[in-house]
Amino acid sequence: MDLKLQGKSALITGASKGIGLAVAQVLAAEGCTRLHLAARNGEAMLAAKKRLEESGNVEVHVHAMDLGKPGNMDVLAQDAGPVDILVNNAGDVPAGPIDTLTEEDWRRGFDLKVFGYIMLTRNYYASMKAAGQGAIINIIGNSGENWDAAYIAGSTANASLMSFTKALGGRSLNDGIRVTGINPGPVDTDRMLKIMRRKAIDMLGDEARWKELYSHYPAGRAATSEEVADLTAFLASPLSGYTTGTIVTLDGGIAARGSVI
Repeated sequence: MDLKLQGKSALITGASKGIGLAVAQVLAAEGCTRLHLAARNGEAMLAAKKRLEESGNVEVHVHAMDLGKPGNMDVLAQDAGPVDILVNNAGDVPAGPIDTLTEEDWRRGFDLKVFGYIMLTRNYYASMKAAGQGAIINIIGNSGENWDAAYIAGSTANASLMSFTKALGGRSLNDGIRVTGINPGPVDTDRMLKIMRRKAIDMLGDEARWKELYSHYPAGRAATSEEVADLTAFLASPLSGYTTGTIVTLDGGIAARGSVI
């Protein structure tokens, strides 16, 4: 299927690995010719830049910075300049129940994910509105609709971003912009491993037993980063041109059946 993304430009946060890197790979394969990758790990992104540029007709720019630091989303938007597609993906909200999380844990997680998504969207909404077109995709997480006391900071952060996405996307097409969200369930990434280890402590008393938790998930596995990336590319494309103000859940039916695991 031709997603009609030839010649498009995109900025992807959290792009050094996992979902963000997979999104960059899919967008490049679909014909995007300019990609901006942003995350803390500059070395990993430079390696990705080399692979992407060798594999196709794409120009890749790397922005190595702490995206959770107040003001850095403004710096990133200025450095990257206008793009057709914004993929908000950077996030590392800590797992654990409320009695294990400090105020610093909450604020650090929210500064990167909640306020990070909002501030970068704020920057790019203005430039996309001036251009009369654009697509913003927020990678959020199904704990925002399927609340989990063992991941209470993540559930709270994700619910906030779901509301933000729906509120903004409900009117954004008036300005030629589409704003959508994706709620992945468990995805096979390094970050998911941290969460699963925390859950294994809370539920099984031993973080080394985290693989046992997958037996409760649909098909006995997590989603792949590529599955999330493929959906992201579709939502970013003109083939999804009438889709805005909505969240697509990609979790094998976990939220639909009201189950955490």
